[in-house]
Order: sequence, then C-alpha cells, then structure tokens
Amino acid sequence: MDRPEAGRSLKAIAFMLIAVAAFSGMDALLKLLSAHYPPMEVVALRGAAAVPFMVVPLLVMGRLRQLKPVRMGMHFVRALLQLFVLVTFVYGVRALSLADCYAIFLSAPLIVTALSVPLLGEHVGWRRWVAISVGLVGVLTMLKPSASSLVSLGAVAALLSATGYAFNAIALRIVTRTDSTVSVTFWMISLMTLMSTSLAVPNWVAIRADDWVLLAAIGFFSAIAQHLITEAFRNAPPSVVAPFEYTALLWGIGIDRVVWAVFPTSRVYIGGGIVIGSGLYLIWREHVRRAAPIAAETVVNSTQP
Repeated sequence: MDRPEAGRSLKAIAFMLIAVAAFSGMDALLKLLSAHYPPMEVVALRGAAAVPFMVVPLLVMGRLRQLKPVRMGMHFVRALLQLFVLVTFVYGVRALSLADCYAIFLSAPLIVTALSVPLLGEHVGWRRWVAISVGLVGVLTMLKPSASSLVSLGAVAALLSATGYAFNAIALRIVTRTDSTVSVTFWMISLMTLMSTSLAVPNWVAIRADDWVLLAAIGFFSAIAQHLITEAFRNAPPSVVAPFEYTALLWGIGIDRVVWAVFPTSRVYIGGGIVIGSGLYLIWREHVRRAAPIAAETVVNSTQP
C-alpha cells in the first residue's frame, strides 16, 4: 500500500469513529423521543430533521448543484435497504431483548467484509479475518444472546436487518464512485424519510412543543454522522472501516451510565477489552501495510548509485 492510499484509509477510520460517536449521541436522543411517539414516526422525524442541516449550508454556499444525482436508481435502492433495515430491526427488538438483538445485528461488519470479496473484488487477508472474528467474540461476550433466541423469528429479523445493512454499505461504496457525498447523503435520507412518513401517517402523534429542540439536535447529529460515514466508505474499502462500528458499544456503555445510571456487568468490560484490542490490532496492521512499501522503497533507493 502506498503512502496516499494508507493516508486515505487512516482518514476513513477517523471519519468512521467520529460518525459512530455522532450516531450514538443521536440514538440517545431518539431513545428519549421514542417514549412519546410511535417508532415509525420517530424514524420519519429523524430523517426530516436532518434534511435542513444538509440543504441550508449548500444553499448559503451556492452549491445546490452538488445534490444532482448521477445514479438515481442506486439512491432508491439504498433508501429501500435502509427502510428494510429499520423495519426488521424494530421487529427484532420487539421479539427479543435489546441485548440479544444487538448481539445478532452486530454481525453486520463481518457480513460487510464477506460481501466485499464477491461484490467488490476486494482482498481481505487472513489476519484481518481473525481480528474481525475476535472482535465479534468480544461483542458476543458483552451481549451474549440466549440459545433459544438464535432460532426465533425475532433473531431471523435481526439477522436480516444486519444483512440489509451490509448490502447498504456495499451499495454506498458503489454509489460514491459517481455521486458526491452530499448527494449520496441527501437522497438516501430524503427518500427514506418520504417512505417512513407514508407509513407513519395513520398513527401520527402531534409533536410536543418541548421536543423541537430534541429534533433539531437529532437532525444535526444525523446530518454530521451520515456525511462522515459516507466519506469513510468513499476513502477506504468496507472491510477496513466497517469493524470500527463496534466502538458504538463503548459509547452505548458510557451514555447508559451517565444518562440512565445503568452499570454494565463484568462480561461487558471483558468483551469491551476484546473489541478494543481487535480494533487496535487492525490499526497496527494498517500501519504495517503502509510501512512495508516505504521500507522497501528506502532499501531500493539506498542501493542505487
């Protein structure tokens, strides 16, 4: 790997880490909001709140033309996939405990890695396969689904949600080859918002005055997170950036403790250590892959007259 490519990969990892932090903050606010509104309405409000934060800056800078889509069909596909992810995830959460559902859904990075080989023609070395698998063991250590949940309809729904997310990540990698980041983000959120709103209308609940501030904060976090995650997948293969979504677990632990005074069990600490160790190993492997060509080039240059 040459220096520019390695730099792009490390930048993509940084984008992913910040995006996960923003998504975690948004999810905490969504949890507060979901106590008063139906789930599908919350999804619709999440999307609608993010649109102004994407459009207004472009309008002020006179860059609305960047929203022009090149592959509109792919934007529709991504919006449908995202809606599928949300619907199946909600069904999984209703049928299972949240911990069981998370444990199964967090298999998504592994599915992304597996799909990137046949669909994108990428090469994933055995060391990264091992590191990602060990990270998943850490996730299961923290969330440990019960044996019965693995064969329930709720578990199937959670696995379908993870699979839909993985396909969406692959589609994101494809569409960013032709469309701008703002275009990819805007059309996915806008189309998903229209779809979810049409489904939420029959059970729509009027928005309380106190919740408009929450909606504004949700829109801000959502817009920032979607932009950064799109940039992450633009700058590096899914197999490089997807594993860092595991850091959401660490944010979840911290937010639960600070906001709701929920304290994790010892297996969460153990599993978290495994996940962090796997992430650090992946970063180290990225450093080795970057340093090897540079060292070889140095040797070659030193032997030249």
